[in-house]
Amino acid sequence: MTKLGVNIDHIATIRQARRALEPDPVAAAILAELAGADGITVHLRGDRRHIQDSDVLRLRETVTTRLNLEMAATAEMARIACELRPDQATLVPENPSEVSTEGGLNVAGAMEPISAVIKALSAKGIQVSLFIDPDPQQIDASAGLGVPMIELCTKAFSEACPRSPDLAGPALERELTKVVQASERGKKLGLNILAGHGLTYRNVRLISSIPEIEELNIGHNIIARASLVGMERAVREMLQAM
Repeated sequence: MTKLGVNIDHIATIRQARRALEPDPVAAAILAELAGADGITVHLRGDRRHIQDSDVLRLRETVTTRLNLEMAATAEMARIACELRPDQATLVPENPSEVSTEGGLNVAGAMEPISAVIKALSAKGIQVSLFIDPDPQQIDASAGLGVPMIELCTKAFSEACPRSPDLAGPALERELTKVVQASERGKKLGLNILAGHGLTYRNVRLISSIPEIEELNIGHNIIARASLVGMERAVREMLQAM
């Protein structure tokens, strides 16, 4: 069965809206794990718009599954990751003006600086993943850097299927085919394949059924449902949908 990593960034988004103490991302992580999540993901952004350094420190002490730290490929973030030692670090692109991550990392266009961060993290025993678009050039470049895994960005797929797949047009099949072919290509190159971004309870099955994909990282849609039905139920329902 495909594993589920739950991204709890937007629990912190709610908290930071009032600069309050609650809701606590650590409490959300515990509930997600109790509900069956295989891992917890957080993105420590340069602008600290949601997750804070103290959150990651407390999560490192609390998470009992696997802690995945999403981070920009910068010297600052590499230093923080090397000190905290999450189980996994996923390198992502970051734009201060974006609402959310807008696409995959341009690995092919920045091999040298990305390679330097990979080496620093790997030296501390941190598994490194690269968040990339389902593009052959980016997959080949990622494999060339020697990382054990990649996470395919499903943003375009999700935008083609915002509601029921039955209501989607031809763009859905086109974007799904890209993810399928990218998964197959990455697997042939010896990479472990993860995927995520914008996935919902309605469209997730199309991605989780791709044989090569081992794990999905899902955040916003789970937190949105959790605000109505509770964290544990929201995670269990996503696992069921997968």
